[in-house]
Amino acid sequence: MEITIGVQNQARELVVETDESADAVATTVREALDAGGVLELTDSRGRRVLVPTAALGYVELGAEEPRKVGFGAI
Repeated sequence: MEITIGVQNQARELVVETDESADAVATTVREALDAGGVLELTDSRGRRVLVPTAALGYVELGAEEPRKVGFGAI
């Protein structure tokens, strides 16, 4: 699933591709916001992304279905 993170005072968004479910990511974001610390996410390649919750503008959770590849008719 694709997660898009908007950071305050930054023109570009952070895009993270993860294998976690939308519910698990939403819970992680809520817990980080409640604690007032750092949002920590791990992408599908094992890299960690750390964003201070004070700098979060928004977090957009994409669809959980895999992307379609190819040019064939559906």
